[in-house]
Amino acid sequence: MFVDRAEIYVEGGRGGNGCVAFRREKHVPHGGPSGGDGGDGGSVIFRAREGVNSLVEFAHRRHWKAERGRHGEGSQRHGKSGRDLIVEVPPGTVIIDADSGLTIKDLVADGDQVVVARGGRGGKGNAHFKSATNQAPREATAGTIGESRQLILELKVIADVGLVGMPNAGKSTLLSRLSRARPEIADYPFTTKFPNLGRVDLDMDRSFVMADIPGLIEGAADGVGLGHDFLRHIMRAGILVHLVEPMPSDGSDPVHNYQVIREELVAYSDELARRPEIVVVTKAELPGAEEVRQALAATIDRPVLLISAVTGLGLNDLMYRIAETLSETEVASQ
Repeated sequence: MFVDRAEIYVEGGRGGNGCVAFRREKHVPHGGPSGGDGGDGGSVIFRAREGVNSLVEFAHRRHWKAERGRHGEGSQRHGKSGRDLIVEVPPGTVIIDADSGLTIKDLVADGDQVVVARGGRGGKGNAHFKSATNQAPREATAGTIGESRQLILELKVIADVGLVGMPNAGKSTLLSRLSRARPEIADYPFTTKFPNLGRVDLDMDRSFVMADIPGLIEGAADGVGLGHDFLRHIMRAGILVHLVEPMPSDGSDPVHNYQVIREELVAYSDELARRPEIVVVTKAELPGAEEVRQALAATIDRPVLLISAVTGLGLNDLMYRIAETLSETEVASQ
């Protein structure tokens, strides 16, 4: 089960209460108030960790609370502080305050962390209130409650390359041929219900991570189909590989299909639309694929690759074009 969005409630632990106590022991010259302080409550901390790849745990558990602090005791014994609650999430998780809509933290890299709900402070024991004029204070303070808030967690898949295109454009098949990923593949729309990741190895020193983004359709930026939920995953990709099917099963025009997806990217984010893009016509084994490639190249006035995940035609050229584009992008960002 893949979950990339969840809404949860987090609460820091309450601080322990201060203690009212007096020390009266024979042969102890300095007696008097001896109530200890309460311990601080634990905080809720979110931490990104490699290997965690879904928010599925938060679909089953909506309430996360850290441990409370212990109460103070006599003989100036302070209460034990509550343990922090460390919650591990996938790298790429965005933590949003549900009430304000503001982003608290974008946990991009392994080890990134943020305190989302601080624990309450422990109360003061009566030993704190001793003075020359009040040598037997009978007052202590209660521990304060911990912070609490409603959070929205959104996972944006982190990949070097994002595969985009209409449903059945061949994204999952290509990913399975270039990497060890084994996404579900079938001859009907929306086979892919969630992003799949695969590492593509060029040689001993070069590799990149490729993400198969579920098929987009017209109106995706407005919430139509599956695209609206997954467009945000493309935002993490350094470059886009746009796959175009030469003979769509619905009889639509391949060049028009390319333009539809481009319009959805622009509608969703101008920044996304400016990402480097490699345009590829898939399924070269089908008749007319070369003619579609030529027509598309003439329309967009850019080179268009032709590949076949079935026969392997053009796959090496595509991999090295991706590697070259990634290198250029990295240099430009420095």
